[in-house]
Amino acid sequence: MPPLISVDELKASRAEGVEFIAARELRLSRLLIAYIASGLFFMLLPGTFLGVWNLLAISSQRSVETVSPAWIQAHGHAQVFGWIGNFILGIGYYSIPKLRRMKPFGLWAPWTSLAMWSSGVTLRWLAGVYEWHWRVLLPLSAALEIVAFLIFLPIVSSHRPATERASQSPTKFDEWILVVITGCIGWLAALVINLLSSVFLAWHGLSPVLPHGFDQRLLVLETWGFLVPFIWGFSAKWLPIFLGLRALHSRKLLWAVVLNSAGVIAALFGQLLFATVLLLLALVVAIYALRLLDLRERPPKIKGVHVSFSTFVRVAYVWAFVSAILAIWASATVDSAGIWGASRHALTVGFVATMVFCVGQRVLPAFSGMRLLFSTKLMFAALALLSIGCVLRVGSEVLAYQGFARAAWSWLPVSAIIEMTAVTIFAANLAITFTQNKNRAELQCRDAA
Repeated sequence: MPPLISVDELKASRAEGVEFIAARELRLSRLLIAYIASGLFFMLLPGTFLGVWNLLAISSQRSVETVSPAWIQAHGHAQVFGWIGNFILGIGYYSIPKLRRMKPFGLWAPWTSLAMWSSGVTLRWLAGVYEWHWRVLLPLSAALEIVAFLIFLPIVSSHRPATERASQSPTKFDEWILVVITGCIGWLAALVINLLSSVFLAWHGLSPVLPHGFDQRLLVLETWGFLVPFIWGFSAKWLPIFLGLRALHSRKLLWAVVLNSAGVIAALFGQLLFATVLLLLALVVAIYALRLLDLRERPPKIKGVHVSFSTFVRVAYVWAFVSAILAIWASATVDSAGIWGASRHALTVGFVATMVFCVGQRVLPAFSGMRLLFSTKLMFAALALLSIGCVLRVGSEVLAYQGFARAAWSWLPVSAIIEMTAVTIFAANLAITFTQNKNRAELQCRDAA
């Protein structure tokens, strides 16, 4: 007969279990906050502030030629990989149940990935802006980024759905996961091409500047091939709950991904007009599949965020549509630098940044120890200013760069200051959220002690 366990021993065992779970969640919360902090740093300094500096120089001289292409490319790399890349890596690591069963030392992989990824993006920025030992720093930065991603990829891919783990039989992945996997493929492809092009420039280039035509194709891969599928995947996962939408059209969303992938491949082969038409069709199908235009089925879950959350999510997809239309116009026009710039800005700021401002301030506080967002009013201010700045920036790039209205050159610095204010408010709101509010894991750990 097994020995009986006393009530005191049972309570002590439960207390130890609660303390272990709380400590484990606290470690993962700190890991996620570290990734988000790194992403915010790249968003503000190498990303937004450098972009504002570039735009002020362009506006004062009324010519895009006054700014080094290396600076512009360094700014774009910091925004895409430094900001959004860190956010995705952090959320990815946090969401893996396997890490919750590891001892503290078992988290060496995500911490190593963070160090290598952030170092790679930093070196890429230094090589582009200062051109200091750029023949070494450029390929080194690309190598660090791809190694950091390769640390991340097998850990994520080894995770299986709960139903598969229980039955030990193959289970079909949810459609949103397949969409995110497509984004991972685009991400890896962008990193590989970045590494190869960096090595080529280091051996044969005169400066750390990618040729304009090649850079334009690479940007399509980084935005439509990497960022857009990730946002569609997370939209399919979270928006039906947050916005109270009807169940998504899963197969149609996969068709949108197929069309989008075909458009990206066509762009890589230089067929820009055909590519942009495919990207527009893919976006239309994705909006229909996500049912963003349908009447909601139940009240949206917007507790902890501003009531305008649902509106700005839809505004973000409107910006994606505007970007696709501008891209078609640009690809059909001979001298179209301003239209291309406006299209990229509508996508990266209007669509990507707005979605991050919306969904990020909804999920990141909860992921980081069940915190509540510091201020919903600051959330609205950041989103409103971002939208106003984006309208001014997209409009002025088309009007000024294309020679339609010289007065539009003076709008560029205004748009830059407004957008910089928006991202600063966003970063401050998250920073105060992470530092001011006690998280639930800490409280449970203290209670158990």
